[in-house]
Amino acid sequence: MKGGGRRETETRFLAKNGFFIGAPDTDYANEKLRTTGQTALETVRQQLGKTYYPIINGQPQNTAQSFNSVNPSNPGEIVGTIGLISEEQAEKAIIAAKTAFKSWRNTPVLQRANILRQAADLLEKRRHELTACMAFEVGKPLREGDGEVSEAIDFCRYYAAEMERLEPGTNYDVAGETNRYHYQPRGITLVISPWNFPLAIPTGMTVASLVAGNCTLLKPAEVSSVIAAKLAEILIEAGIPPGVFAFVPCKGSTVGSYMVKHKDVNTIVFTGSQEVGCRIFADAAVLQPGQKHLKRVIAEMGGKNGIIVDESADLDQAVAGVVHSAFGYSGQKCSACSRVIVLEPVYENFLHRLIEATRSLNVGPATEPSTKVGPVIDATAQERIREYIAKGKAEAELALEMASPDNGYFIGPVIFKDVKPEAAIAREEIFGPVLAVMRVQNFQEALELANSTDFALTGGLYSRTPSHIDQATAEFEVGNLYINRGITGAIVSRQPFGGFKLSGVGSKAGGPDYLLQFLEPRTITENIQRQGFAPIDGE
Repeated sequence: MKGGGRRETETRFLAKNGFFIGAPDTDYANEKLRTTGQTALETVRQQLGKTYYPIINGQPQNTAQSFNSVNPSNPGEIVGTIGLISEEQAEKAIIAAKTAFKSWRNTPVLQRANILRQAADLLEKRRHELTACMAFEVGKPLREGDGEVSEAIDFCRYYAAEMERLEPGTNYDVAGETNRYHYQPRGITLVISPWNFPLAIPTGMTVASLVAGNCTLLKPAEVSSVIAAKLAEILIEAGIPPGVFAFVPCKGSTVGSYMVKHKDVNTIVFTGSQEVGCRIFADAAVLQPGQKHLKRVIAEMGGKNGIIVDESADLDQAVAGVVHSAFGYSGQKCSACSRVIVLEPVYENFLHRLIEATRSLNVGPATEPSTKVGPVIDATAQERIREYIAKGKAEAELALEMASPDNGYFIGPVIFKDVKPEAAIAREEIFGPVLAVMRVQNFQEALELANSTDFALTGGLYSRTPSHIDQATAEFEVGNLYINRGITGAIVSRQPFGGFKLSGVGSKAGGPDYLLQFLEPRTITENIQRQGFAPIDGE
């Protein structure tokens, strides 16, 4: 998620001298903007309980099944009811996409890009509504949700500009021969989006596919379907034609699986758990009857992210960065810090400061202005995290366990100290506000411990020692390495985001290679040393 303050007079988007400058966030220190945010919460509160329908071929669809999305801060409160499509309706959406593909792929790139820019403007117009909706549906405090709206806007504008950059292709001509290297869309894309970034991630995946000329089906996580429905409204209002885009909420294990395996789906873009991502890879690899292509899978599957704090670190800076990275949005970011690896000379001092800083965090409903740590997403997540806390108490020493409200899916920040490398809380992704503090004797041991997991998403280093910074730059096995700052908050274009190992596969979101995954390159060679001319038709 982005960070920074919003200046009302600042240009929302600039592309100058090759640099992309994204949408600024809301500055809630401004009384007028703070009041606007609070008013939006009350407005959205009055809209809770509405029904949202799938959209196929431009039309809302009645469904036999539905799902109630609830407020994790207050599970008795229904945020919205979502219609869930059947396999027959999924087939209808795919047929509509096939029909629309020829026209959409031939739509000029400038026209497709301008639709994304219009979507960005609509996202900006509805910024406070969307931020409030995230507070209610996924328990994301306003400041966190506001940054996510900025990121969604940035994805639209950045990918629009990127497709215009790629559109001309490359010409390489020699005497008597022309050679053109250019790109064409792949076909139909299925986007499977997560709940933890319920607006920014589905926006990025969806508009990247669309601007590249692909027809796109958006299947959101069930618990964040209301926000996804609002995104669907925005894309349609921006000008995406019927059939080109479909909003297809459904059960992932049944209808979602049906679409993953479908012979006419060309590309699958997924963000979520390693377990589900590996299943999608396996299903996509099976050639279905009548399938004439190999499916491309783009997947981001989480991490077990560590921050190293060495003996030369600025501990004030390190403590603030670790607290924000570990407990921001209740540790439910794929980039969140779940392990902090501290060198012996500063271990006790750092741990003491870390505990006291964490105590200052307010735990409560996401709609409260003072809340720093809101609820986790649902009862299943709450139970899983509690099980890890119990494991941690058996494996390590509890340093801090903060209280939390009884109603809602709340878990207060938990810190364990002197955690051993083999402990479950040091190896497995918890996806909650649980932090393992680990003691090492030297920097080489710290780096080896940081690299010991199966994941390679984000990592951090707090150090003022140039040799340590150089070594981490060369050897720290993560897709995004942050030095002397928190490890969450990647900004589109500035910090393209994505990892490797079991953290996923594919080019980094918000980077110069991302759109290439939705395109097929072609080379056209023509011999222009003609021997005479063919007669013109009719002569």
